[in-house]
Amino acid sequence: MKPSRRTGIVNDPRFAGHCMGPDQPECQQRLDILCAMLDEPDLRNVFQKIMPRRAAKKELLRVHSQKYIDRLEETEGKDNIYLDPDTCTSPLSHETALLAAGGFCRAVEMVHTGMLDNAFALIRPPGHHAERAAAKGFCLYNNIAVGARHARHELGLDRVLIVDWDLHHGNGTQHCFEEDPSVLFFSVHRSFFYPGSGRLREVGRGAGKGFTINIPLVPGFGDGEYLVLFENILRPVALEFKPEIILVSAGFDIHHNDPMGGMQITPKGFAAMTRSVLDMADDCCDGKVVMALEGGYDLEALRDSVREVLKEMAGLQHTDKHETMSQADLKKIEYTLWRTRRVHKKHWKCLATPVNGTEQRAPSVLVRIRESLIRLAAYLKS
Repeated sequence: MKPSRRTGIVNDPRFAGHCMGPDQPECQQRLDILCAMLDEPDLRNVFQKIMPRRAAKKELLRVHSQKYIDRLEETEGKDNIYLDPDTCTSPLSHETALLAAGGFCRAVEMVHTGMLDNAFALIRPPGHHAERAAAKGFCLYNNIAVGARHARHELGLDRVLIVDWDLHHGNGTQHCFEEDPSVLFFSVHRSFFYPGSGRLREVGRGAGKGFTINIPLVPGFGDGEYLVLFENILRPVALEFKPEIILVSAGFDIHHNDPMGGMQITPKGFAAMTRSVLDMADDCCDGKVVMALEGGYDLEALRDSVREVLKEMAGLQHTDKHETMSQADLKKIEYTLWRTRRVHKKHWKCLATPVNGTEQRAPSVLVRIRESLIRLAAYLKS
């Protein structure tokens, strides 16, 4: 089957320059297995390679402080500089981080100008935990935030949607945009888990109030439940917001085999979520979607899941969303849907509108007690 969409891939052997040491989950082997996958017969020569560039200082300063950039520059050529308990640099880490952020910006440029229909930046280090003035959770520069600000300030876009489906909340991304109504941040993540942010009632501040949507989940959610959330919360809000491009923090640590653990997503589930995002983009912004690799630490799970995402992006397959949603445990998802709509309906007309012509009723007391107990157990284990 020939691809029906022009899909770009950001990748470069120089990403191997970042090494946090032996036995670290965030390692170059993650990209090595993806490169080998791209050379499989059914994927070879399907994708257009995007050569990364170094992020410019002015691009970084839209997200990070000068003092923080100076701190990262000071690590160049030095071994084992710990920036936080989880994040260490090697001699080439800063150069690699510049290529990751700049490579993502390059992908955004090519999709925006129509050179490509969509793109996936297979980059490292990941970025969504990086704060304005601090490294965190394996992340140095916040690639997705740098790309979003680049789209706004250099490419002239008025509205950007960021979707984060990583297991962990994208704290750095949220904090970057929580007062900015031009960037809508949507995150679905495990509750009571690292980094501790992303509560349901964190909805943004000031002019940006309502433009942050967090959906924290207890462990055990799978393909059907995730897609119900995408189609019943994210899709209507996206259609109301009307983004000019959709950026995705694509973490694969929600795979059921990932050692970070807790969720039950399969490769087909990632394909279905991708199809959902692509359909939104088709309706809002001529299909313009750019993904950035975040987490995902079981190598085989990462390979199999990214393969499904790329096949969906290139139009090599078209996943049936309704079939996936039919697998959802509606009792499991009912309370989460109700709580999310209750918090955000004051900000989004689409969520205040009755579902299928009838107002969604509050879940029964037993359902709410059950959910509270599950959340308490998750908190005690965290």
